[in-house]
Amino acid sequence: MSVHLIQWEAPLAARQHHRIVIIGGGSAGISVAARLRRAGQRDVAVVEPSGRHYYQPLWTLVGGGRAPLAQSVRPQASVLPKGTHWIRRSARAVDPESRQVTLDDGGTVGYDQLVVCPGIQLDWERVPGLSAAGLGADGLCSNYLPHTAPATWRLIRGTRSGTAVFSMPTGAVKCGGAPQKIAYLAADHWREQGVLGRVDIHLVIPGATLFGVPEFARVLDGVVRRYGITVHYGSEVTEVRAAAREVVVTDLATGGTTALPYDLAHLVPPQSAPDWIKRSPLAGADDPAGWVEIDRHTMQHVRYPDVWALGDAGSSPNAKTGAAVRKQAPVVVENLLAAVDGRPPTARYDGYSSCPLTTARRKMLLAEFDYSGRPAPSIPLIDTVRERTDMWYLKRHGLPFLYWNLMLRGLA
Repeated sequence: MSVHLIQWEAPLAARQHHRIVIIGGGSAGISVAARLRRAGQRDVAVVEPSGRHYYQPLWTLVGGGRAPLAQSVRPQASVLPKGTHWIRRSARAVDPESRQVTLDDGGTVGYDQLVVCPGIQLDWERVPGLSAAGLGADGLCSNYLPHTAPATWRLIRGTRSGTAVFSMPTGAVKCGGAPQKIAYLAADHWREQGVLGRVDIHLVIPGATLFGVPEFARVLDGVVRRYGITVHYGSEVTEVRAAAREVVVTDLATGGTTALPYDLAHLVPPQSAPDWIKRSPLAGADDPAGWVEIDRHTMQHVRYPDVWALGDAGSSPNAKTGAAVRKQAPVVVENLLAAVDGRPPTARYDGYSSCPLTTARRKMLLAEFDYSGRPAPSIPLIDTVRERTDMWYLKRHGLPFLYWNLMLRGLA
């Protein structure tokens, strides 16, 4: 696909104005930009500093040895919609009263309508002893960064005995099933190698169940029994002692702590909205995570009607996944265009999200659900409330194809 875009390298303190400004060039920003361009909007700008665009759901498979990292990345220029203004800077502030975005070089961008979707912030420093720089050494790894996901597979492959710890933090995280998925991929690899019985696997999760939807939680209960995984419910890793090769696990109900030794530890950092959003008027006053405060159905800001948000940085209480973005993007675009025309927003997002849970190296549980907390299957005539091999092929091949060829083009 040939792509023609206008790239703006803003000089210091430059001022510019666009009818619609999108902060963030990830899955949410590009999907919205593509839909706006298809709807005939000619002045659409995307504020995004990175020259690379990642399909992040593949990183779990990279860490599990089931996909190469190279298949998760493409040049940003190749996914930006034709005619989009690409501002290769980072947003640093928003003044919704003057309708202005401040950039990292001191320049500003005015807007008529603003879409906020900068993604989520990984707060490594909130766990003492945990840092992105230390991943890949001392048995520590994480699939939440592209350059560290391959180290996860290296450590899994090199583990033949000992203790493996997999953790999930409290609070919202992107792809909430990812902390579990890598545990199951690792366990199935060790089963195939005939060493599963020699690896003591621990899964540390803050919730009382493995999944918030009972139908899927029951399936996952069987998965952890199959692999002999010890699950620490209502708990969180609160400190890493890399020199001693141990993590501190805190019981969230009692505050009691336990030192858990490890040979391999896959850790997921706490996450929140980017700091500049937390400091902005866009965040909820009583929300320590700092999410952009929007109506959960219309995706419109509750105080600033010309501001919209979707994806990981929004306050809507859905699971933060790419599948949620796929359903949110058309709602945002329809309602934004209605607002431009002076009409009230009527399109509604129902909280749909999906978590393709890899439970083995060739099996997947497709968990689809919405605000009701009940299964919301989208594939007719197929029982998705069980582990399936065909769903594995959807995860490995079908969903990446859907992402690159349909969703980012505003078609999915």
